[in-house]
Amino acid sequence: MLQQFNPANKDLKVYIDGEMLHRDEAKISVFDSAVQGGDAVWEGIRVYNGRVFSLEPHLDRLFDSAHAMLFSGIPTREEVRTAIFKTLRANNMRDGVHIRLTLTRGKKITSGMDPRLNQAGCTLIVLAEHKPPVYPPSIKLATSSVRRNSPMSIDSKIHHNNLINNILAKIEANNTGAHAGLMLDKDGYVSEANGVNVFAIRRGVVYTPHADYCLPGITRATVLQICADNGIPAQEKRLSLTEFYTADEVFTTGTMGELTRVESIDARKIVNKHNTSVLDRLNGLFAELTRTQGVEF
Repeated sequence: MLQQFNPANKDLKVYIDGEMLHRDEAKISVFDSAVQGGDAVWEGIRVYNGRVFSLEPHLDRLFDSAHAMLFSGIPTREEVRTAIFKTLRANNMRDGVHIRLTLTRGKKITSGMDPRLNQAGCTLIVLAEHKPPVYPPSIKLATSSVRRNSPMSIDSKIHHNNLINNILAKIEANNTGAHAGLMLDKDGYVSEANGVNVFAIRRGVVYTPHADYCLPGITRATVLQICADNGIPAQEKRLSLTEFYTADEVFTTGTMGELTRVESIDARKIVNKHNTSVLDRLNGLFAELTRTQGVEF
């Protein structure tokens, strides 16, 4: 699952604060808060067939995160939408595209932690790449020793750039030969993988952890809505590792990989004890949404 350089991205144009810059020239200040303290919020967004998928929910979360972080000088929603569309058109992008949308607290007048040093307003970055889903058809997970953040420390409702605990979990997964690290909460219940939400299916019912410690992902919410719209039983609940080990099907969700089957967790193979696959049905319904929904540009 190690991503490789895509030659189609060799001459990308990146949007930074109103300018379209070649990827080699696209830079931010060493005084920017993203550099100084990882003080930024972000979204990962996909483009399918000339449509930006789930754009409004992603913008909702971006602006909610910026508000919770008490950013000032935030661009308007229309300015962000315009920046996204401008970047896609500049790169002649229509399909198989992943957007990394970043909003930092902006440039400081001098190094320091105090947000009052940020007097230039936010920095807006739109990085769009030719990037189909990056996960293989199925993946292996390994439980990480790194716990997912508690709301007592950093609330998962804020989609922030401080990803060090997720990165440490990914390093552990790499060292075990797994594709991703499965992260638990402080009580030992499953929260999420280091970069994606997780679901377990048992006897036709779709389960996923409460969004208390895990990120309330947009693809996660889409899957729950698909279940509601199509009569598929679904439930948010606290889930132990054993419940994932013994599930009929396990899958992850996220913008990078869409819906991805999990073949094993900690060397326990996920065995479907029934003749039908709920996950196959969900994948078909999700693919139909991506073919027909989204904001045209």
